[in-house]
Parts: sequence; structure tokens; C-alpha cells
Amino acid sequence: MSAPARVLLVGNFLSKTRSIRFVCEDLAEHLSASGREVLTTSSRDSRPVRLADMLATTWARRRSYDVAQVDVYSGSAFFWAEAVCRLLRSLGKPHILTLHGGGLPKFAERSPERVRKLLGGADAVTSPSSFLAEKMSAFRQGIRIIPNPIEISRYPFRERSAARPELVWLRAFHGSYNAPLAPRMLRLLSEKFPAATLTMIGPDKGDGSLELTRKTAEQECVLDRVRFAGGIAKIEIPEALSRADVFINTTNVDNTPVSVVEAMACGLCVVTTSVGGLPHLVTDGENGLLVPPDDPAAMAASVARVLEDPPLAARLSRRGRENAESRDWAKVLPEWDALFESTVSRSGRSGKAA
Repeated sequence: MSAPARVLLVGNFLSKTRSIRFVCEDLAEHLSASGREVLTTSSRDSRPVRLADMLATTWARRRSYDVAQVDVYSGSAFFWAEAVCRLLRSLGKPHILTLHGGGLPKFAERSPERVRKLLGGADAVTSPSSFLAEKMSAFRQGIRIIPNPIEISRYPFRERSAARPELVWLRAFHGSYNAPLAPRMLRLLSEKFPAATLTMIGPDKGDGSLELTRKTAEQECVLDRVRFAGGIAKIEIPEALSRADVFINTTNVDNTPVSVVEAMACGLCVVTTSVGGLPHLVTDGENGLLVPPDDPAAMAASVARVLEDPPLAARLSRRGRENAESRDWAKVLPEWDALFESTVSRSGRSGKAA
């Protein structure tokens, strides 16, 4: 039996320099643990240096991998994928693209030819959600859905059959995620639940969102009930989430955020805006509650429902956990294994002697 195909993963491996961990890092760890040879790029913090490292690794280590997997984001990061894939094609290396981010469909509308060329040149394209696969189907047919997974055993489950007014928010402070909505909602919720508290966890992305959120909390007279915890390591997330009973997600743009899946895994009752791929992840009234974007009254009312209706809270908690369990690495990793092997086999271009 031949050895598994050797893989090059191209994405953001930044957990050592930033308080954020991308799915590609977990994928690399699980592939390596299963016995597969894995190369990764890049962990460089500077964006220009990161791109240079991606290209240098792709070229210099070309005899050390049989297939590449490249993460694709919108904005300036899209160029990184274009540059790397252009080099991969010149080397005759089969490659798989993985689509990320709720902003990618809008980017594709603005730059359709670039997107069509990139996706069309790949041997396979994956998406973590049916939402993104559907939105991008005009640019590439046959996009394969492989969910963003978690290690379910790391997330202790507690059923929230009688939810307390202890809320948590977990995301980076960036304009797309509309963090100021959280203290606006908390002020309205406090009219009925004066003991309500909110912990906001996440790194500062430097666009002024953190400062604006603090200012909003002060203006709404809830600053004393909002704790800004900053960014935390991935390993600390389960414990941090477990202290709360309700998870709120305030984003304006999104795909299928891992943070929501992590909250479900711990049994928190999820209340989230109904944007992007979130309605594909959260079934309203079953494993979470959906509200319109940037609507503090609607979000406060939904949180109040959870706090006032124990049977509802218990159902959201249990079924959220079931949803998370379906995304365990034990179920998702075999899909990646099969895709790598089939891609190399179909292409006949492993480039082992390149």
C-alpha cells in the first residue's frame, strides 16, 4: 500500500504571534497526527513577508509535497491565493482551494473574472458551508462542503435548562462583527434582568472597534457590567465559554463561525444575527435563535426568551451540542484524507520528481 500523499497547506498560521487560530492550523495538526507528511506556510506576521514566505516555500519545497491546499479569502488576501496558485500551476502541482469568509460573495461580484479564473484552475474547491458553496456556484460547479470542525472532547457540555443572565461574546474586535451591538442590547436586557452581565472575548484588530465598544458601553450605562477579557488562547476557550449560559453573536457579515460551533459544543444557548451562512448553521428555535442584524431590541428580546423559558433553553442547549458533535474532527478528517488522495490520483500530477 502506497504512502499517503504529502500535503502543503497554505494559509494563516498565526496562533503563536496573535490571539487567533485559523482552521488550517488544526487541519495541519490532525493530518500530521494521522501519519501524513505535512508542510505549512506561513506563520510570518507581516503580510508582505507572509506572502513572500508562501511563495518561497511553495517553490523551494516543491519536491516535498504531492498536493497543496490553499485558503482563499476576500480583499487583499485574495491576491495571495492567486499568486500561490499561479506558481502551483507552473509546477504542475494539483491543488485544492478552501473558501472562507462571509465577504467572499460580495468580492466575487466585484471581481468576477479573477474569481472565476482562480476557482476554475483548481483541481477541487471546498467550502465550510452550504451558504458559501451556493453563493460561489456561479464561479465554480461541484464545490465540496467540508465543515469547519472542532475537537468535541475538549468542550465540556452542561445543559442550560435554567439559563442565567450571564452572557458571552467571542470574536475579534473588527467592524464586520459589530461588537457595539452587544452593549446596546445589554442595556435593553437590563431593564428586565438588572443582574445581566456580559463578557467580551477577542483580540483588537486595530480598526477602532474595541474603543467604540467601550464608549458605547459607557454611553449605555452598562460599562460596569461588561468585562473586556482580551484575546485568549484556543485551549482556554472551552473554559471561558462554560462560565456563561447565553452566547451572543452580533456580526453583520459571516459564513459559519467556529466560535458559534464552540458555544454550541459547551451547551450555551446561542442568539445570533441571521446574516450570511448563519441560517445554514443555526435552525431558529431548534439549536439557536436568529435575529435581524444590528437590532438591539430584537436581540434583547430573544435573550429574554431564553432566560424566561427553561424548556426552550434546554432544547437549544441539547440540540446545539448535537450540531457540534456532527462537526467533530473524527468525522471530518476522513473527508480531507479522501479528497487529498482522490485529487492526486485524478490529476496524475503529483510532481514527486519535479
